[in-house]
Amino acid sequence: MASPYEVSVEAQNDLLAIWSRIAVDSVELAKRMEDEFPRLFASLAEMPRQGHVRKDLTTRAVLFFPLYSFLVVYQRDTIPIRRPL
Repeated sequence: MASPYEVSVEAQNDLLAIWSRIAVDSVELAKRMEDEFPRLFASLAEMPRQGHVRKDLTTRAVLFFPLYSFLVVYQRDTIPIRRPL
């Protein structure tokens, strides 16, 4: 079964950097975050209008959705979801 979302190479690199930064303090927490991002991505793909606009950050048609101290940015009218360039 195909994934309901696509993660760009740039976003994959971001996720690896997040994992590496968290793992310095706690590998257990990094592994937990590694599981939480895909669950959030699947939820956003299933209901793609979750999140909010940030006109102070961009005029692009993207939504922002928080996960702890991170903001996931995605194109709201695109399935599969993908990080904007």
